[in-house]
Formats: sequence, C-alpha cells, structure tokens
Amino acid sequence: MADMNELSLSILSAVQVDPILSKLVFLSVGIILISFLFKWLKQPYIVAYILVGIFIGPYGFQLVTDESLISSMGSFGLILLLFFIGMEISINKLIANWRIPVLGTLIQVIFSIGAVWLVSNLFTWQFNQILVLGFVISLSSSAIVLGYLQDRGLIDSKLGQNIIGILLVQDVLVVPMLVTLNYLSGEVLSVMEVGKQILGALLILGITIWVLKKDIIKLPFGKHIRKDHEIQVFIAFAFCFGFSLLTSFFGLSSALGAFVAGIIVSKAKETSWVHKSLHAFRIVFVALFFVSVGMLINMDFLIDNIKFVAILVFLAFFTNNLINALIVRFLGESWKDSLYTGAILAQIGEFSFILGATAYFIGLISENTYQLVISTISVTLILSPLWIIMMRNIIGSVKNPNL
Repeated sequence: MADMNELSLSILSAVQVDPILSKLVFLSVGIILISFLFKWLKQPYIVAYILVGIFIGPYGFQLVTDESLISSMGSFGLILLLFFIGMEISINKLIANWRIPVLGTLIQVIFSIGAVWLVSNLFTWQFNQILVLGFVISLSSSAIVLGYLQDRGLIDSKLGQNIIGILLVQDVLVVPMLVTLNYLSGEVLSVMEVGKQILGALLILGITIWVLKKDIIKLPFGKHIRKDHEIQVFIAFAFCFGFSLLTSFFGLSSALGAFVAGIIVSKAKETSWVHKSLHAFRIVFVALFFVSVGMLINMDFLIDNIKFVAILVFLAFFTNNLINALIVRFLGESWKDSLYTGAILAQIGEFSFILGATAYFIGLISENTYQLVISTISVTLILSPLWIIMMRNIIGSVKNPNL
C-alpha cells in the first residue's frame, strides 16, 4: 500500500504544471500573435511587447499577476542592450563629439523642468512634483532609440554617435537625479555614499581611458578562448554582468557598466564571435522588459485621466523634440539632422520608471501622480514610432534612404 501511495505521488508530481512555465507559454503565444499583426502593419515589435503586457497583466486578463520575475528579466535586457552597443560603437568618435551629448543633455534637463513648470498651473502641482516630472520627461528610451538606429544602420553615423552620446550622459545623470529626490525627501546621502559614487566614476573613467589607448586587448589564455565558443559566451556574460555589478556597487547605473564592458570585449580578438552568439538573448530580455512595462499600465486609470495623460504626452513629445533639436542645431548640426535627432529622442525612457517609483516610495508624489507618470511614459513609448514617422515626413527626410 505504501508503495502504491509513493507511486501515485510520483505520477502526480510528474504531471504537475509549473506555474512559471504556464506563464511563459501564455507570454510567448501572446507575443507571437501580436507580433504577426504588427509585422503586417509594418510597426516595431516593441509596441507589440507593451500591448502583450497590458493584456496578460494584472490590469488586463490577469494571466500574470506577479510581474516581479519578468521585471527582473527585463532589467537584464536593458543591460544586455547597452553591452551590445558598447561592442558596436566607436568610443573615439563618441569622445571627439562630447559637446553635443554633455552640454545638450544638461540644457535639455533644465528646459524640461521649465516646460513642466509652465503647465503646472493646470494641475496645481507643487515644486516636488514639477521637479520629478521634469526629470522624468527629460530621459529618452535607450531600448527604442538604439533599436531604431540599428534597424536604420545609423549606429556608426555622426547623427547616431551624437544620439548614443546623449543617451549615455542621461544614464549618468540618473544618479544625481536620484540623489536630488532623496535630498528633497529629507534622506540625504552620507559622505561615504557620495565618496563611493565619486570613486566609482573615477574608476570607470580610468578604465575607459586605458581602453582608448589600446588598439587590441589580450585576454589571459587567449589561444584557448579563441577556439572555444562556449567559453566565449560565459566570458562575455562575466564581463557584462560583472561590470554592471561593479557600477551598481558604487551607486552608478548598471547599464553604464555594461556599456564599458562591451567596449572592452569589442577590442579583444578572443571574443570576436560573441556578438552574434548573444543576439538571441538580447531579443528575449528586451522583449520581457517591455512586457513588464505594459503590465504596469492601469487601463482604468488611463481612461479616467485621458485628458491629463494626453497633455503630458504631447508636452513630452513637443518639448523633447524641440529642445533637443534647438540644442543640436546650436552646437553646429544641420536643421534636418537636428529635427530628426529631436524626433528620435522625443519619447520618455526606461529610467524614468525608476525615478517615478523612487519619488513615489519616498513620498514626494502621490499614488495618483505616480500612475500619471507610468501612463505617460508608456503612451510615449507606444506612440514613439508614429511620432518619428510623422516628423520624418514633415522635415522631408524620406528622400534620404538612411531615414
């Protein structure tokens, strides 16, 4: 009898469905179906991923109610995306054109806060809310922008280098933005924490300068590594996530660490095969990131506050497009490239979710404002491809095969 009970239990455990496995099946089927539709409509898959998140998430059909797992995997996707970009770009060109990324980004943040202040009377916002929303709309989406540049073959162009530089400076500015929000809440960083961030920044700067001086970087046991593709994959992962962990430890952006790791790997002959081998990982994790974005959208709130969301979405697109275009033009680029750069950077980015969540949890903004932030960011991500197409047609750049 005991043997029969043990046999029954083993059979039951064998046929028992893992809940995570069923969620991944629903997720995969949803992505496949909606992606087919978007391919037929000639629209980017990123929007499809967000819609899948809305449908299966806690505010949709509730097929997945715990989004923490997918959110964590999505964060890996963002790290891998910056790692790949670090492998592809020319860091020498990036530094040679430092004026547009550094000066342009700083000016853009200031003007974004000013734009939110101008419309604050419509919402009776306080200073804390104005600052938070100004920070939020000043950041662009690395995933959407870099994906677009890759699809158009613009990564190595001067326009692409300027845009990538701006995105990287934005990543760096996330740290002082978070420090400012904590200061406003009364939680001032200790001298040790500030010292760690400064030390981390100097360390990353030193590594970058060292890499710049090297034409080729030789890894230990190079001959063995070059012949072993499996080891190359794990070495690449070790560099990518190791540097991400390092920058996180020092209070800096984990994506920044991944970018530096990509630069190092790109200069090592032993890992020349890595780029193609990890491409599938990047697709999966970036998709999961945008699915997690869709799962945050409360459709009831969005519908009830559609007027406010629409105003903020238009404000984000218009101000980001205009401000970035004027800055790039002022720093010496043509009007066509300037307007096009502004259009590509017009949406609100992934790190804005972090800023909004931080402001909410430390009490700077209410839950209503936090939902407004999530809805606004998500809608700009969904509408971003249409905005770029519209601006391309307005400036007449469709005649250029690269645009």
